[in-house]
This record gives sequence, structure tokens and C-alpha cells, in this order.
Amino acid sequence: MMNLFADIRALVLDCLDAMVAEGALPHGLDFANVAVEPPRDAAHGDMATNAAMVLAKPAGLKPRDIAEGLAGRLAGDARIARAEVAGPGFLNLALAPLVWHEVIRTALSQSNFGRSDMGKGLKVNVEYVSANPTGPLHVGHTRGAVFGDALASLLAYAGHDVTREYYINDGGAQVDVLARSVYLRYLEAHGQEVAFEDGTYPGDYLIAVGQALKDKVGDAFVGKAEQVWLDQVRDFATDAMMDLIRQDLAALGVGMDVFYSEKSLYGTGRIEAAIEDLRDKGLIYKGTLEPPKGKLPEDWEPREQTLFRSTDYGDDVDRPIMKSDGSWTYFAPDIAYHYDKISRGFDQLIDIFGADHGGYVKRMKAAVAALSEERVPLDIKLTQLVKLFKNGAPFKMSKRAGTFVTLRDVVDEVGPDVTRFHMLTRKNDAPLDFDFDKVTEQSKDNPVFYVQYAHARVQSVRRKAEETGIPVDDAILADADLSGLTHPAELALAAKVAEWPRLIEIAARAHEPHRVAFYLYDLASELHALYNRGNEDPSLRFVQEGDAQATQAKIALIRAVAVVISHGLGILGVTPVEEMR
Repeated sequence: MMNLFADIRALVLDCLDAMVAEGALPHGLDFANVAVEPPRDAAHGDMATNAAMVLAKPAGLKPRDIAEGLAGRLAGDARIARAEVAGPGFLNLALAPLVWHEVIRTALSQSNFGRSDMGKGLKVNVEYVSANPTGPLHVGHTRGAVFGDALASLLAYAGHDVTREYYINDGGAQVDVLARSVYLRYLEAHGQEVAFEDGTYPGDYLIAVGQALKDKVGDAFVGKAEQVWLDQVRDFATDAMMDLIRQDLAALGVGMDVFYSEKSLYGTGRIEAAIEDLRDKGLIYKGTLEPPKGKLPEDWEPREQTLFRSTDYGDDVDRPIMKSDGSWTYFAPDIAYHYDKISRGFDQLIDIFGADHGGYVKRMKAAVAALSEERVPLDIKLTQLVKLFKNGAPFKMSKRAGTFVTLRDVVDEVGPDVTRFHMLTRKNDAPLDFDFDKVTEQSKDNPVFYVQYAHARVQSVRRKAEETGIPVDDAILADADLSGLTHPAELALAAKVAEWPRLIEIAARAHEPHRVAFYLYDLASELHALYNRGNEDPSLRFVQEGDAQATQAKIALIRAVAVVISHGLGILGVTPVEEMR
């Protein structure tokens, strides 16, 4: 697996070891903070190293003296075209064309180009969507679904063992409300007039569920008291809603490994076991919380509760786990659920919540830290709101859902590929505007079109070359003579391809799949720019009439770009297109 930045860093470390062996540097230096990165200004070269800056003080030497000695040794390597000391002691490196040629060959010959073993098989649980099973997924869930799915794919690509998980919130009062709403649709299916009062779900999506219930039980529940039908209707309705949610996720290209039921925690001893674990650690106590900050609510009164000592793990206040009537708070099953995740042997947990759950972050992290004795890290990512626009105005609500725009509304309008890519054009915690007109327009301002067009353009050039009798399959291109690729614009495009393995590790480490979308847009932009330069400079055209060798070299370069775009779109869950319609 080729990571050019790691390779050049290894070369720098070898040269530093040689300097130590020769006495130019003292023994015992720590090279851990020596980095090789892109320079801040591309005009300074292809890479830069901070080696002299970080070693100067422990070595008792001037940074420039170290940098000049290091530059002399690096210049002796065939991969280094130029090593120049800049400022107080930074070292800028320009790489020889043969390096970029090797990048192209590697991208074409190694199916795992860009993949990393950074994760070392660590078991990671990514929990996302986890919507209440009371209706179809809405546009906010869409963003969480896309972000979670892309993050899971990114981590798997970077060598982690990933489990995708959905937590079904089927243990709270909202599923009773669902059952009552379905019962009304059931009565309606029997020809009765019904009224949807406040607190019920009036969406059209429950009409079919009410009819299905009628088909199953006939008139057995008509006119019966709630205690007769509530449990059965609740289970029936929850199953129906989860089927709908699975269909919605499938329309978006999202598949889960595990659907975990909150209800399975109740009456099974699982909540009690998790709380007992915390009690054994001295973290559960009876106490009275301070009143909420600000104005004292009229109905607030100090009362003793069972509390989790979450302030021991960075929370602002200790959190109630049991109400004064002996029932569990919402927090208790969440503790038990994460206790179960830890007991399943995950090395890392990632939860993806909507922005409205921001207040839950500290208490959840405290619980996981306590339960795992700080062995299992929990990263919580919040996804901000999505604002929908169409024809220059906010997009109106869905009739089917009653109160909101559904995931299916969006996917039906623009397709899963456009939906997914555009949802990743902003960092997860930044608000996102989704304009139906802009996400489907064919222009440079539309990232998904621009990236898809780059992939299709490469495929079009390959077809054109094949029509002229020039073979351009990957095996032939990987062995092509690339010595003619010397133009700075061509080498710059190869250098952009070389960033891919490093980009993967950075994005995976930060849990930021949007970095992949940004990189793909930049890569596509450079390919389109090189294509357009061919209009002015015929020597840069991808197909060189009458010159098979030059044509193969140029197509090898752009085919390497297409390979990376295909890998990147795969992580984002977007299908690369072969031709633009």
C-alpha cells in the first residue's frame, strides 16, 4: 500500500539516523514529531519537513545547520529533485518526475491503492439514524444516515472492523402514541369516522398500517378497551414502521448490520446490571440536585433521586437514573445499551446524533468512560439541520408525513447519489442548504456533477482511444512508458492523486468523511483544468493523433484519477458514472 508521504518521511528518518551515526546529531533524539506534509505554499515544492525545527532544541544545534546537513543527504536520493532550506530551518522538497510516474503505476496496478491498515482491525461500532419508529425518516435523518454510512465505510477502508448499528427507540411512550394512532386508522378502515387529537400521528403513512391490521385481526379490536389491544397493536405498528424505515434506508443505499431494540433492555435485567456495575464502582448515590440555572421554576422542588456521579468524568452535573417513583429515566436504558456495546468487545464507539441532542454528549461520554474504566473511547458526532429549497423558496412539507419532508421525498426528487454526495459537502456540525435546483444543475458549482463528470470524461477519452486502435486497459497502461509526462500541469495532477492515501488516514482519524468529498472535487477540478488546457496546447491533449505511446501515457495519468474518484465515491456510497446523459 503506497503512501508517498509516509515513504518520504521514512527517507527523512533514514537520513537523520545516518547523521546520528556520523556524529552530526547526538544520540537519543526522539523523531516522533518529525513530519512530512504538503508545504503551505505549493510554489515551495511538493513536500516539506519540520525535522530541523523540532530537533534543534534537544540536539543543541541551530535549525538551519540541521536542515542544511539533512538537505545534502536527501539530495542524494533519486526521488528528490531538490531540497531547499527555507526561513529559520524548514526544508522544502521537490520530487523527481519518476516519483509521480510510480504513483500512476501503483494506482493502476494495485486494487487497494489508498487503503490503509491504520485501523489495525480495531472493532468500531458506529450507531446512526436511530430514529423513533413512529413514522418515515425525515430529511434530518437523511443527513445522519449519509454521514454515518460514509464514516463507517471510511473507517473500514482505513483498516477498522466496523459494525453499523441502529438503535430502535421502541421502549418509550412514543410507541404507545403510535399504537393509538394506528388504532384510529384501523377503525377508519372499518368505515368509522375518527378524529386525530393532539398527541397522535395524523400522517397518511399510517392508513396502510391500519388496513393491514384490519386484514390480520378483522374486527377483533373494534370497540374494545385500550388494555385489550394496546400491546398487540404497538408491536404490529412498530414492526410496520421498521419495515418502512428499512425501505427508506435501502432507497438511500444504507444497510445496517445490527438493529438493536431498546425494549429488549426492559424486564431482562440488563438495565439493572449496568447500574449495578456503576454502583460497584461507587458512582451511584441518593442525592438532591441543585435547581436549574437561572430563574427558579415555580413547580421545582428539591427531592431525593438516584444519581450517577457523572461529574467524576467531566460532566457539568450528576445525572438522575431513576425517578422518585422508582421508574427509570431516559438516561438509564442508554447507559445499559452502551454497557452492552462495551460487553460485545468493541474497541471504540461512535454515536451520531442530531444537533438537538447536544446536551446529551457529556453525560453519555461520562457513562461510557465509567463503564469501560476509560478503556473504550466514545466519539459523539452531531449533525446540524438541513434547509431545503426549491424554485428559490423553502420546500413545503410532505402530505404523506403530515408534518415534515421525508427522506423518500428527497431521494425521489434527485436520486440517492446526488442526495448522498451533497449531504457530505459540509462538515457534519455545519448547517446545510439543500437546493433541489442547484444539486441537479450541470455546472462547476455543483460538486456531485463536477466529480461525476470527471469520471465520465476519462471513460469517454478511453473509448475514443480504443476507437483509434490504441489499447488502454489498466494492465497495459500500468506498463506504459510514462517518461513523456513532464509538463508541470500533468505532474501536478499526479501529485494530487498521490495525496489520496494520506487523505484517507487524516479523514479516518478525524472521523470526517466530508474531507473525501472535498478532495474529490479538487481532484476533478485539476483534471478538468488539464483537459481545458489541451484546447490551447495540443501537446496536452489526452489523445495524441498518430502517437500511441504518448496517448497511453496521458490516459494512464487520467485513468489513475478515475480510479481514485471511483474509490472515493465508493466510500461516500455514490455510484461513479460511465457517461453523462
